[in-house]
Amino acid sequence: MMEAAELPPAPEQARDVFGERFADAVRYAELLAEAGVQRGLIGPREVPRLWERHLLNCAVLSEVVPEGVTVCDVGSGAGLPGIPLALVRDDLKITLLEPLLRRTNFLTEVVELLGLDHVTVVRGRAEEVMGKLPPVHVVTARAVAPLDRLATWGIPLLRPYGEMLALKGDTAEEELKSAATALSKLGAVQTSILHVGEGVVDPMSTVVRVEVGESPGGVRFAAKRAKAARMGRARRRR
Repeated sequence: MMEAAELPPAPEQARDVFGERFADAVRYAELLAEAGVQRGLIGPREVPRLWERHLLNCAVLSEVVPEGVTVCDVGSGAGLPGIPLALVRDDLKITLLEPLLRRTNFLTEVVELLGLDHVTVVRGRAEEVMGKLPPVHVVTARAVAPLDRLATWGIPLLRPYGEMLALKGDTAEEELKSAATALSKLGAVQTSILHVGEGVVDPMSTVVRVEVGESPGGVRFAAKRAKAARMGRARRRR
């Protein structure tokens, strides 16, 4: 059995980024380093770089999330980027969407422990919850799937003129090129690559932004969404 690596102290930038929630960010890092590793949510080798590579890398996504919007973090896993985002932005209403029970159990524990009242944990796959969850302004994701596949899950959860923000690495440009046709079919009207976290993380975090028009998910999902809405209304009338 591999011995657990030690969590390094929080870097100075973490105090600036998390502000009043710094103590909660430290607690979350500890939970990831302990329960997160024990339950197989993160690898033990990630512990020494939890702050730079995971918490701060995700928290700086807040630079490009509009104020006061609804967010769905697709395939939230151990809560990245959803929980760091929630720690720095209490103006957002965030849903952590995750299909695996052991992960949703961990997320629920973290949300309760840290008192994140503006965060909801939902167990399910993106394709299953469409029409059951209210459409959101922003979908976030990190290390979930290649962009073309991620888009088929994330974009249909958006409301008209919403955006998907995917944290990506060096492959961002390549993925964006190869996903161009798929994104267009899904109702994307504009795409861009952003770099966030200057002076906080090095290298800066790379974000692929996909903005949609009035029909998120494209034609294929418009009928599906309308059907889900009708069924929802029928259920409420009963």
